[in-house]
Amino acid sequence: MSSNVWQEDLYNPQQRVDEFKKLKPEFWKHKKLEQLSKAEWEALCDGCGKCCLNKLEIKGKVKYTNTHCRFLDCKTCLCKIYEHRFEAVKDCRDIDLAAVREKPRWLPKTCAYWLLDNGYDLPQWHPLITGKADSVYEAGMSANTRELVNETKVRDYENYIVDWQDV
Repeated sequence: MSSNVWQEDLYNPQQRVDEFKKLKPEFWKHKKLEQLSKAEWEALCDGCGKCCLNKLEIKGKVKYTNTHCRFLDCKTCLCKIYEHRFEAVKDCRDIDLAAVREKPRWLPKTCAYWLLDNGYDLPQWHPLITGKADSVYEAGMSANTRELVNETKVRDYENYIVDWQDV
């Protein structure tokens, strides 16, 4: 396999959520983000896919577009090459503490990392609360409930700016 070709990872959203059962219940209520294990950190991701939407910074404000990374699976809202994303996409951002606290804020308003770091609780539709991967979709909070365009079909991202309330 050449260095720039990756087999698409096979992720099952519910299987991912089922793994959360191995974690201490409500761990996010008893720890700061800095104290989380890798598994706890990963579990905070609700799988909405909104961080994989392309964004523009215009006059100091982040504007979301309805264009998505070519590796986002729009059905599951998970990365098709998660383990290799930083190798494949040079501007893919790691969701770490620096990203959570970056100004201007580029993570969606519903992002669990951002919410917890700013003193809010997880929303009731979060998979850690419901135990269901689909709860984020059912609540209309995921990218897969929107009309999206693959970035490979886009020239001028400015033509795809959206004004969604949850981003």
